[in-house]
Amino acid sequence: MEKGIKNIIETSVSNENTAATMGSGTLAVFATPAMIALIEETAWKSVMPYLDNGLCTVGTKLDINHVSPTPVGMSVKCETELIEIDGRKLKFKADVYDETGLIGTGTHERFIVTSDKFQQKADSKKA
Repeated sequence: MEKGIKNIIETSVSNENTAATMGSGTLAVFATPAMIALIEETAWKSVMPYLDNGLCTVGTKLDINHVSPTPVGMSVKCETELIEIDGRKLKFKADVYDETGLIGTGTHERFIVTSDKFQQKADSKKA
C-alpha cells in the first residue's frame, strides 16, 4: 500500500440521512453524522483491496469541518486520498461536495487491525 490511493463515493440526500431524522439537529439537511459515515466508508473501501485476508481498518480519529448545508434531493460526493502511512495508522484527506460546491473538508485516521482479534476483544466486553 502506498500514499495517493483515492476513492469517490456518491449518495443522495434523503429524509433518512437528514439532521432531523438522525437526531443531530432539527432541519431537513444532510446530517453531519451522515457525512462522517460517508467519509469513513469512502476511506475504508479505498484501501481494502490492498489489505491481506483477515485484516480491515477501523476509524480512530476525525477532524472534519461541515461548512455548508445540503437539502433533501441533492447529490453528495465524497473524495478521499491516503496522505500518510505510519505503521498501521493511515491518514486520509477528505473533501465532500454537493452539486454547488464544497460542503465538508478535513482529515480522517484509520488503523489496520486483525478482524477476528479485534471483534473478539470487543465481544469480550460483554462477558
